[in-house]
Amino acid sequence: MIQDNSIVVREYLMTDKEAVMNLIKLNTPDFFAEEETNDLSNYLDKEIELYYVLLVDGKVVGCGGINFAEKRTIGKISWDIIHPDYQGKSLGRKLLMYRIEVLKAIPGIKKIIVRTSQLAYKFYEKQGFTLNEIKRNYWADGFDMYSMQYNEL
Repeated sequence: MIQDNSIVVREYLMTDKEAVMNLIKLNTPDFFAEEETNDLSNYLDKEIELYYVLLVDGKVVGCGGINFAEKRTIGKISWDIIHPDYQGKSLGRKLLMYRIEVLKAIPGIKKIIVRTSQLAYKFYEKQGFTLNEIKRNYWADGFDMYSMQYNEL
């Protein structure tokens, strides 16, 4: 857990689900397709591995996860969402870098990847990720998948 004055990053609790689901709704259709709302709900209920929430003054304003592949040698950044009113204030960066540090501390992690869209890939590029592949209309119609890898591991 990190704490920086009024900003806290902590592990997700089931009691956070309503706030997290509200975050995706606030970011749809700007960053997520409508059908991804059900995908996130299913993820939180059944597929979650490590997931975190970012709070400002006790309010959940961001969230993001980590999943693993290839026998825990690949860390996958997943489901990053920041409340629209808090975007552009370095909170997404803080949450991402927190998870990258978590992954760096896990023995055996050889690669960190993220699969995002054309709407957010520039954010990851600024944080040290490079683009590997683009798949058109992957997430939904008009939502391409940008596969990226972190370069500073």
